[in-house]
Amino acid sequence: MSVRWTYAFLDLPASAVGRAGEFWTAVTGTRLSEPSGEHGEFVTLSADGADACVGLQRVGSGPGGAHLDFSVDDVPAFAAHASRVGAETVTEHEGWAVLRSPAGQLFCAVPWHGESARPPVVHGSRFDQVCLDLPPSGFDAEVAFWSALLPDWGSTPGSRPEFHVLAPPAGLPVRILLQRLQEDRPVSAHPDLACADIAAAGARHERLGAVVTAAFDHWTVMRDPAGGTYCLTGRDPETGGLPRPSDRRG
Repeated sequence: MSVRWTYAFLDLPASAVGRAGEFWTAVTGTRLSEPSGEHGEFVTLSADGADACVGLQRVGSGPGGAHLDFSVDDVPAFAAHASRVGAETVTEHEGWAVLRSPAGQLFCAVPWHGESARPPVVHGSRFDQVCLDLPPSGFDAEVAFWSALLPDWGSTPGSRPEFHVLAPPAGLPVRILLQRLQEDRPVSAHPDLACADIAAAGARHERLGAVVTAAFDHWTVMRDPAGGTYCLTGRDPETGGLPRPSDRRG
């Protein structure tokens, strides 16, 4: 069951959508689409000459986070496949479905509308990955689940023992990184940007209102002006891969 396009959605309380929209459009060189959804809860980050692959979703409550949408030719067939490999169907809407992984990560199956043109690299970085932060007790099962859900994606151990990478076929815009945490807590997700120069990207993001919360050798943890966590990672923004053997996150 091939995925034709991928979206990364940031899930935000209503009070944070405005600040998040201003920040992420500035970071990615995009503009907000017109709202969509039954209650106008969805907007995407649109770029001229490209198809959106990042969006914001207004959620009613909770801490927010991120989730993936998989655009497919046949939503019921993809949902049935997901159920066979361990997903739970949460909600069926007209034409699309919300599902949950074995560890509790939400994701959606949505119709493919012909998207094919990936947004460009902007200021040396690209929003190209969703990282699932997983408790140790659920990590192996999630690796098995996502690998079975996406059999034509590359599924390989990451450069560190706590990482596992799911790299999509060429042309799809969003990768998946599974990260095993050091403590048992509910699964969560955050976005990652591939950066040619982490320090330069971090400085630009700080000028736009973000804050550095932790810095490591090959990635920096940030908090955006709306309070969301994300990471700047030392990966090639064009390919998503590691540019040098020493640049090791994912």
